[in-house]
Amino acid sequence: MIAPTPNPPYYAVIFTNYLTENQDGYHEMAERMVELAKEQSGYLGHESVRDQMGITISYWRDLESIKKWKEEAEHQLAQQLGREQWYQSFKTRICLVEKDYGFER
Repeated sequence: MIAPTPNPPYYAVIFTNYLTENQDGYHEMAERMVELAKEQSGYLGHESVRDQMGITISYWRDLESIKKWKEEAEHQLAQQLGREQWYQSFKTRICLVEKDYGFER
């Protein structure tokens, strides 16, 4: 599903990654992070796909909301486990969305 977002401006956090072979606990943690993100002030929605590369884009009201999400204790644990065992590589990009448009049948 395409995330419903408000009129711009708002922010997008683009998280791309490749997993290691060790995915023990990864999918459960990923589901928990989605649940937890939805509870955060400033969270607007997200979109996620995985084929070989994983791409998750989360949308946020402002930079302060993104900073608080990055510093959230359970999210920090997930980040640590990601570095230690789940991710072969990852990249995070934070973007200001100045314009959006779309189509829905």
